[in-house]
Amino acid sequence: MPATGNIVLITGASSGFGALTARALADAGHTVYAGMRRTTGRNAPQVGAAADYAREHGVDLRSIELDVSSQESADTAVARIEAEHGRIDVLVHNAGHMVTGPAEAFTPGQLAELYDVNVLSTQRVNRAALPGMRRRGQGLVLWVSSSSVKGGTPPYLAPYFAAKAAMDCLAVSYAAELARWGVETSIVVPGSFTSGTNHFVHSGRPDDITVEAEYETRYAGLMDQVATKLAALAPEGATASLVSDAIARIVALPAGQRPHRVHIDPADDGSEEVSATADRIRRAFLTRIGLDDLLTVRR
Repeated sequence: MPATGNIVLITGASSGFGALTARALADAGHTVYAGMRRTTGRNAPQVGAAADYAREHGVDLRSIELDVSSQESADTAVARIEAEHGRIDVLVHNAGHMVTGPAEAFTPGQLAELYDVNVLSTQRVNRAALPGMRRRGQGLVLWVSSSSVKGGTPPYLAPYFAAKAAMDCLAVSYAAELARWGVETSIVVPGSFTSGTNHFVHSGRPDDITVEAEYETRYAGLMDQVATKLAALAPEGATASLVSDAIARIVALPAGQRPHRVHIDPADDGSEEVSATADRIRRAFLTRIGLDDLLTVRR
């Protein structure tokens, strides 16, 4: 069954939120490009799984090579989609990586790598995809943020939290800068989901094992304690599909009516309350300086 909806590109769609979102949007009738790197290597099984899903469910779900650490790869992926369809309607920034451990034990190079994956990646893909959206005067850029940006922040996750906060700030600024082009911004804020994603399972560790061991003398087992408590806070039935379902609902809304920010935080770490205040102050300040038109997209 050919899709009649939007043309969607999702980054980091080999697993977790990305893979779930790709399937949810394909089920909704959109043509979905699931971006992932190493499509003929490490992620070949994920490519096969996506193709099987598309065939079994009669949806338009396609894998595409997209290494968000490479501008050339981003440009190539976007150019291919635009050549095949003439446009990209929805861009979902989902690619990301988590690390766990005492902040001091990570080298500056490790923090730079994490910033590259979680923040600079979005800039590369934006520079590839936004020109087409701006020319057409429409589109949706959807950012997968984290409740850690403004909510409860347990220790041993500092580098990841810092990177996600930077990405969220970038998204907020982009929202205003794209408004007059008719391009919408939505920020989806997942809380802690300890299952259904690979964040915790595949999280990176510090390079400085000596410093890490020193911290272990006073914070022994802390990460296991955090993970156990986070899992216990989540109510029954709080699966990662809550995030992909929320994204599908946002995409389904009429152009110009998508929300600026949506939280999916079953554990309720306080992020929604803090974000509501921050977003209210942002709206008030833009109004005070005569830029309230940037709060809604220009049609």
